Amino acid sequence: MKMSPWGKKLKYMDYLLIIVGTCLMAVAVISAFDKAGMVTGGFSGVAIIVKEWTESLVPSGIPLWITNMALNIPLFFLGMRIGGFQFVKKALVGELCLSFWLAVLPGCIPDFNLAGNDLLLAAVYGGVIQGVGIGLVFLGQGTTGGTDMMAALIQRKLKHYSIAQIMQFIDGLVVVVGMYVFGVYKALYAIIAVYLVTKVTDGMIEGLKFSKGAYIITEKADQVSHMIINEMDRGVTGLKGVGMYSGQDKLMLFCVVNKKEIVTLKEKVDMIDPDAFVIVCDVREVHGEGFIEKK
Repeated sequence: MKMSPWGKKLKYMDYLLIIVGTCLMAVAVISAFDKAGMVTGGFSGVAIIVKEWTESLVPSGIPLWITNMALNIPLFFLGMRIGGFQFVKKALVGELCLSFWLAVLPGCIPDFNLAGNDLLLAAVYGGVIQGVGIGLVFLGQGTTGGTDMMAALIQRKLKHYSIAQIMQFIDGLVVVVGMYVFGVYKALYAIIAVYLVTKVTDGMIEGLKFSKGAYIITEKADQVSHMIINEMDRGVTGLKGVGMYSGQDKLMLFCVVNKKEIVTLKEKVDMIDPDAFVIVCDVREVHGEGFIEKK
């Protein structure tokens, strides 16, 4: 079967996201973390440590891209042997792109220090930029090899540990070594950067458009649902349930509104039924009419 033009576009878009994402990751490493001496884990953190250690042997130390590539090469061969080429294909693309940017960008932006001598700004700027970069790579269904691939390979032998647990342990070791090399003070700022990277990456993956979901338990379900449909122009679903205290059948209403509408919804429900029980929760990336519409 031939791939449709739309399928080809999606495939090319994945690789474009990986290319742009790895570029942003390299910018964060080169212009923020490396300049500030912050080790945030991963092979890029190891590369920063190796560069610092080898400054007395090599002018300016061993370049980041060389260490990053050298650490990943044996992993890719091992991964290919265990899981085949499909297991490492997207990670190989991500790693080659990241190493390329780490090699090229220092020549394009020599001595570019994103935050100057301010460690807090370095942690914030670097964390946000790297988080966006990693998020784009993940949205392109790729990785950059490194500790996530190492964790995946180790987990095949240590099945009682999750990949996330193994990654946390490896990255923790890298941060501890970085603390020994650059000092505790910079390591504390590196923790801020790690937190920001995680939060921004999660936001990129889970969606940045937040909505609110509301569960409404009321004796006046018909009136409340009529208000939601006709006055707020939103859909509502009735969920049948049983009140375990009273033993009576209940009809619970569920609807999703945007953040601004949730206040209006609660006020209107209170006007219709002051005894209504309303539960509000966060909802991310709602697909459908009135929110993110699919084509």
